Amino acid sequence: MANQNYNPFVNAQTQFDRVAEILELDQGTRDLLRQHCQEIHFTIPVKMDDGTTKVFKAFRMIHNDARGPGKGGLRFHPHETADTVRALSMWMTWKCAAVDIPLGGAKGGVVCDPRTMSKGEQERLCRGYIRRLKSLVGYNIDVPAPDVMTNGQHMMWMLDEYESIMGQRFPGMITGKPVGMGGSLGRTEATGYGVIYCLRECLKNMNIDITKTSASIQGFGNVAEYAARLYTELGGKVVAVSCWNAEDKTAYTFRKLEGCDPAELAAIKDAFGSIDKEKALALGYEVLPGDEWLCQEVDVLIPAALENQITPAVFPKISKKVKVLCEAANGPTTPDCDQLIEDAGIMLIPDFMCNAGGVTCSYFEQVQGNMNYYWPKEEVLEKLENAMTKAFQNIYDLAQEKKLYMRDAAYVVAINRVVNAVKLRGWV
Repeated sequence: MANQNYNPFVNAQTQFDRVAEILELDQGTRDLLRQHCQEIHFTIPVKMDDGTTKVFKAFRMIHNDARGPGKGGLRFHPHETADTVRALSMWMTWKCAAVDIPLGGAKGGVVCDPRTMSKGEQERLCRGYIRRLKSLVGYNIDVPAPDVMTNGQHMMWMLDEYESIMGQRFPGMITGKPVGMGGSLGRTEATGYGVIYCLRECLKNMNIDITKTSASIQGFGNVAEYAARLYTELGGKVVAVSCWNAEDKTAYTFRKLEGCDPAELAAIKDAFGSIDKEKALALGYEVLPGDEWLCQEVDVLIPAALENQITPAVFPKISKKVKVLCEAANGPTTPDCDQLIEDAGIMLIPDFMCNAGGVTCSYFEQVQGNMNYYWPKEEVLEKLENAMTKAFQNIYDLAQEKKLYMRDAAYVVAINRVVNAVKLRGWV
C-alpha cells in the first residue's frame, strides 16, 4: 500500500514548483499548471448481486489539455482519493510531453475493491461510470485506459456503453482494449518494455553491461512482469520480486538468488498480480517480508507498485551497491528523498519518463482505432522502442549538459513543451 503520510498531489506540486524556479516561470503560468482545468467528482449507484444498492465514489480529472485530448488511466482501488487522481493526472501531462505525444494529462478513479465484486457487479459499475461521463469523454476530448485493478474487459464494457448511448462506433474513445476488439498488439508489454528500454539506454550511457547486472522489483502486475521478462531476455538477473498477497492482505518478497524466472512467477499469480505463496515455496523461492525487496544487493531497483514507497525512513535500507533506480510506478519516491538519491550517486530514471511506454502505446492504439487500421506487433514495438530511446536520450543529454538531476531534467523538457503550448493558445 501507498505510504499514507504523504499526499501525492502535494508531492506533484512540489516537484513542479522546484522546476518552475529553474525555468523562472511567471506567476500566471505557475498558477495555471499547478491546478487542474477540470475536476469531476460523482457517485455511481450499482445494484449488487444480493439485491442491495451500493453507491461508489468516483473521479475523472483533466490536469491540462493544451497539447491534445486528455489521456490517462482509470483505477479501481479501495483507498482511492481525489488527491491521488489529481497527482496522477498532473504526472500524465508531463509524461505525454516528455515523450512528445500530442495528448494532455487526465486520470480517473473509483473507490472500490474489484477483488470482492462479482463480474456482473464490475460490469454495472463500468457502465455506470460512462453514463455519468458520456459527454465528457471521447477520442477528441478525454481518452481513458486501464490502470490499477482495471483491464481490457472493463474498457470493453465502457466502450460498449458509450457506443450504445452515442449510436455510433468510436474505437478510439478508450484504449487498453482486447486485441481483436480495437486493441493494439504490443499494448500488454508496452509499459514494462518501456521501462527496460530506458534502463538499457541508461546503462549504456553509464558504460555498464546489462548482462552483468541484477535487479529487485516491487510489484508483479502487468508492468513489473513484462519489465522482468525483457530485462531477463537482455541478460539481466532478477533476484527478488515483492507483491501484495490478496488472501492474507500482506506483502511478501519472493527471492531466488540464482535468478527468478518471470514466466514461472507469472504462471502462479492471479489477475491482480498476487503470487501464490505456497506454490512459490514449492518452486524453491524464499518468502521474505514485503519490504525486503529494498534491501537486496542488486544494481537496479524497480519500484513498480504504488506511490510513496521510497521515503527517507526506508532509504537507509537500500544497498550501497544500487546504481540505478527505475521508477516504473507513478510517484514511488517522495520529494524529500530526491536529495538522498542524488547524494548517494544513484542514477534515477524518473517515473513519467520511465513508465511512459504505456501511454505511448495507448496513443498508438488511439491512432489505429481512429483510422481503423492496425499495425503488426513488430511495428508497434519498433515504434515504441524508437520513441522511448529518443525521449530518454534527450533528457539524459540535457541532464549532462546542464548538470541537472534526472528528475529535474525530465521536468524541464516536459514543462517547457506544455508552457509553449499554453502560450501559443494564449492562455497565459
